[in-house]
Amino acid sequence: MARKIALRDALREAMSEEMRRDENVFLMGEEVAEYNGAYKVSKGMLDEFGAKRVIDTPIAELGFAGIGVGAAMNGLRPIVEFMTWNFAVLAFDQIVNNAAKTLSQSAGQFKCPIVFRGPSGSAGQLAQQHSQTFESWMANTPGLKVISCVDPADAKGLLKSAIRDEDPVCVMESELLYGYEAEVPEGEYLVPIGQAAVRREGTDITLVSFNKMMFPVIEAAEALEKEGISAEVIDLRTIRPLDHHTIVNSVKKTNRLVVVDESWPFAGVSAEIAYEIQKYAFDYLDAPVTRVNAADTSLPYAPTLVDAYLPNANKIIKAAKEVLYMNA
Repeated sequence: MARKIALRDALREAMSEEMRRDENVFLMGEEVAEYNGAYKVSKGMLDEFGAKRVIDTPIAELGFAGIGVGAAMNGLRPIVEFMTWNFAVLAFDQIVNNAAKTLSQSAGQFKCPIVFRGPSGSAGQLAQQHSQTFESWMANTPGLKVISCVDPADAKGLLKSAIRDEDPVCVMESELLYGYEAEVPEGEYLVPIGQAAVRREGTDITLVSFNKMMFPVIEAAEALEKEGISAEVIDLRTIRPLDHHTIVNSVKKTNRLVVVDESWPFAGVSAEIAYEIQKYAFDYLDAPVTRVNAADTSLPYAPTLVDAYLPNANKIIKAAKEVLYMNA
């Protein structure tokens, strides 16, 4: 059976279930304990698991990320929460130079089963230093796995898989959608890392995205349907490893592709997908792959400029029609 719960509750269920299952799992980060989490994701966990397993840290991302990496190398399974991935920039040395490289640098003698999680992407009027999208940053590093989803059921199943994984996993959430509710199955279940989900079947064009950009993509697909255009919608869910097989199979059917990515256009997730499709599905394309990205600039503060900066349904519809009618 399934019940509707919020994204924050699905994430908490995942962590709590894994902590009950394995005493080596623990949570650490700023305000995760006494304050119940900056976004109340860890509400009640301190009461259940105690201060040795739900640990408030100083405002020192490099420090507590390093503690987590060391703990993982010694047999524990830390979950390190960043209040935002923008603050995790301070911990990149530990994530990129240590966690990601532990297995290869030790010739397989040490593993680093650690989860780094927290919100990524824009979150309203938080301006330039608090609104960056980090999926492509992390996915560019061999040794890291990257999850980015907004559906509560996926978030729970993927976070549980991440906690059990033997490699370091970066989990990107959405600050704006912690309260978003959807059906989540009861009981034990896992969602495999590296498998995309087809959210809508279609025949005319493929729309690919992930995380909160799935909402304008679905909105665009529904609007296109009213005009007689059948759009297939793919939710990546995992950025690395990337499930290019699902995208390729869709493009073989629809012959057209639009990729929607909240991040900047240069060297991002959308660019990688465009490369993969031209390599593996070139003969099936009836039009060039088109991308809808955030503007190639830092995110402004003014709400009107925020709207202009981000992808939205109208931009996606425009891109889809350009692809559809390009060769008409």
